[in-house]
Amino acid sequence: MNPVPKIRLLIGLFILGLILSGVTAFPLLHEVNLLCAILGVPNVQQPAGYSGLTWWILYVRQGLQQTYTRFPFMAYGTDWLAFGHLVIAFFFIGPFIDPARNIWVIHAGLAACAAVIPLALICGSIRGIPIYWQLIDCSFGIVGFIPLWLARNLARQL
Repeated sequence: MNPVPKIRLLIGLFILGLILSGVTAFPLLHEVNLLCAILGVPNVQQPAGYSGLTWWILYVRQGLQQTYTRFPFMAYGTDWLAFGHLVIAFFFIGPFIDPARNIWVIHAGLAACAAVIPLALICGSIRGIPIYWQLIDCSFGIVGFIPLWLARNLARQL
């Protein structure tokens, strides 16, 4: 049986994940406000008096509000983050079209997914990110690794 359709499905899912991750990096404050509404986090300006996930979400919202008010140019960094995700997704069109010839892109993607884990744990600790949030960030590397690993194994059969 021809593995190319399965490879295309796996690579397509990976591309979709990159695009969604990229597009959602643009409206961060809006998304945090939406998350607050969904989770029932109170509409307060200060995280003081709260704990756990509620404290963290309020703290992030406060940081985004203050940063966007005082230093709106800082959002430009996440604009570039978003753009980077979209550019990376573009490179996976090669293995989507011809997986055997472009297996090197899949290998690079696997390495990048694996690198997410130490980056999240090291930089997250340095930046004061709670461990539960670092683990959520690590999960992106794991979730991305799985379809690429499967696609790689199928591409090697070609």
